[in-house]
Amino acid sequence: MSFTPGLAGVIAAESSISSIDGQNGILRYRGIPIEELAEHSSFEEVAYLLLFGALPTAGQLSAFDTRLKENRSIPNGIVELLKSLPQEAHPMVALQTAVSALAAYFPHFDVENDQENEAAVVRMIACFPTIVASFDRVRKGLELLAPRSDLDHAANFLYMLNGEVPDEKQRRIIDVALVLHAEHGFNASTFTGRVVGSTTANPYGSLSAAVGSLSGPLHGGANERVLHMLAEIDGGVSGVEPWFTQAQAEKRKIMGLGHRVYKVKDPRATVLQGMARDLFASHGSTPLYDMAARLEEIAKERLGEKGIAPNVDFYSGLVYQKLGMEIDLFTPFFGISRIAGWGSHWIEQLKNNRIYRPTQLYVGETNATYTPMAER
Repeated sequence: MSFTPGLAGVIAAESSISSIDGQNGILRYRGIPIEELAEHSSFEEVAYLLLFGALPTAGQLSAFDTRLKENRSIPNGIVELLKSLPQEAHPMVALQTAVSALAAYFPHFDVENDQENEAAVVRMIACFPTIVASFDRVRKGLELLAPRSDLDHAANFLYMLNGEVPDEKQRRIIDVALVLHAEHGFNASTFTGRVVGSTTANPYGSLSAAVGSLSGPLHGGANERVLHMLAEIDGGVSGVEPWFTQAQAEKRKIMGLGHRVYKVKDPRATVLQGMARDLFASHGSTPLYDMAARLEEIAKERLGEKGIAPNVDFYSGLVYQKLGMEIDLFTPFFGISRIAGWGSHWIEQLKNNRIYRPTQLYVGETNATYTPMAER
């Protein structure tokens, strides 16, 4: 029996939710290229596609949108829980705590009930933005804002976060970002949710585990580290090349470059870069974007033949920061989107479930003897 670190290349399950061609930079949701969905669909439409397997009709989308809007509010007890957390707590900690606590308000332990399973996932898709925005306003001492049913998913999140209705360009950028992050195969957090779900744990416990997995800096936390990395570079655009040279010499990991699956530029990064360029042209540029673009040029020259190119984290943080998000909200925003994929995978896991129980390769001692306390 062979050992494969990180389970790289190991097929752990069958899935019909999304597919990735890393050699050619292709991502599809239910067979549809991500570029087409980003251009033509809303997040609500994509969430429906992931959950139910097909694009909705106008009537189906309207009904689904209504369900989401009806489930945006969170129980008062969850609000009080958020208020009780230390203000310096990371928003991902707040999100994971609140999601887990939802099980106390919406007991759901019969995971063989398909209708209730679907309702739980819809509830989480709807209320994740409310949890994140509420905690951010709590820690800043601002009044919490109730969700608005006249706004779509993207606009409502920005409204609850910033207290202002975004303009159409800002709303559309957030909507597209939600589409781009909604699903990505068997990544670490999705796999985590499926593993916990395979025990037939309740949906909130299963998917709060996915939130915890996403919080790691090697997964969802990478977009925060891209901004911190760019801020370290002295001298603006002219300082990028010497910084890159030094980073290479020290064999430092350059955040936002390279991907476990993609051997070419992440297609989501291409879409986000275009949105960033458009946003900065209309709402004012930022030196960090120019630095990021220069860093990508240098990386392409020096590392392109190795298949190392920007991933989705490389440009996403620049866009989110411009739209008024604190840096530590980037990963929670990722979660606001990815809950659609997590929930779809959780439901899929339960359709033909078998608890995950991989085998380890034991490398410890085999003939150790017990030493009495007095002789140690």
